[in-house]
Amino acid sequence: MHISLRSLAAAASLALLAGCGNSAGAPSSTPSTFGYAVADEPQAALVARQILNEGGNAADAAAAAGLAQAVTLPSRGGLGGGGACLIKMFNSKGEAQPPVALLFPAAAPDGNAGDRPAAVPTLARGLLAMQARYGVLPSSAVIIPAERLAANAEVSPALEKDLQTVGPALLADPAAAAIFAPNGTLLPANATLVQPDLATTLEILRTQGVLGMSSGSFAQGFVTAADAAGGGLTMADLANGAPRYASPVFSKDGKYAVASLPTATSPFEALPASAAFMTLDKNGGSVICVTSMNNLFGTGRIAPGTGILLAASPQSNPTPDLAAAMAYASGNLAFRAAASGTGQAAAIQAAKIGLANALNKTQTPIPSPGQADIISCPGNVPGGEASCTASAGQKDTGLAIGGR
Repeated sequence: MHISLRSLAAAASLALLAGCGNSAGAPSSTPSTFGYAVADEPQAALVARQILNEGGNAADAAAAAGLAQAVTLPSRGGLGGGGACLIKMFNSKGEAQPPVALLFPAAAPDGNAGDRPAAVPTLARGLLAMQARYGVLPSSAVIIPAERLAANAEVSPALEKDLQTVGPALLADPAAAAIFAPNGTLLPANATLVQPDLATTLEILRTQGVLGMSSGSFAQGFVTAADAAGGGLTMADLANGAPRYASPVFSKDGKYAVASLPTATSPFEALPASAAFMTLDKNGGSVICVTSMNNLFGTGRIAPGTGILLAASPQSNPTPDLAAAMAYASGNLAFRAAASGTGQAAAIQAAKIGLANALNKTQTPIPSPGQADIISCPGNVPGGEASCTASAGQKDTGLAIGGR
């Protein structure tokens, strides 16, 4: 896909992080360390790739990608939403471990107040919980790129497509209109996207940590702002929105073990949109995450003064299938392939077919509207790094980048 030079240069320079690598000028977006990053929004993929180049592992890169995509694709994965991740990393002794699932869906609040009920925001807590457990960089390093993108990003074709889908309905909220249609018209691709309130919120997240999002003065101010936007959230809701680890669904495909995110939604429901990103590092550590706002652009309202677009409550909207699957060697747990699934009711099929195609070198079509992001390493990682390829399911709007 076409990516403007401004996007490439900005994303590369944004990922120059204090204390975690080269500080002698902006690095190239060309891979210098083996690893792959795939995301449904290009600026997020570039941030993840640069984190790998600067010494981060797959967990660091995935957390940075998710926070960056919360800025650049808030329609499907903003800070007001949630998601789930499939994680295959290493323990404190450096030993490869089987995949685990980390679940942090944008859940329903205890009450049902407000004229546009919002979900409990869990995205930042989930991503930073993962990074704290598995990452090697300071948490600030994975937040800084998103914070800077909030101050100055580019409207990607992915975001433009979602803006055109919702149309003028998004302009009913003054705070949303000020961000996405500052001149009265929805922003087109390549336009500058500026979210100063969101940049301030991310600064608070960087300096105060996740507790700053769920307790204290900022959290109280967010609850008040969410209530003003019809969200009906409480401090108790924020305190209860903790991520949890769970066992994936395990199966086999030939000689490989397969782990998948647990899904339970009926395939006959009209499901909301989701977005995905995934990373692979030089040691074979890998993370796949899928996010959602429980509706395209969630409630369509921003909590004033925070820049946080509120996800829709599951009390009024169905929850999405957060679909992802990963294959690895049963013996030494070496990475073989990963696939995410998006596309409403076709998400589960997309992940399954995408992974099967990677493992069996087939080209089975994925049913519309399903899309699968894929990283495939027939020679396994570590060991067969030269065999790896990656692809973005959203070929016109996503980005896969990597290699060495």
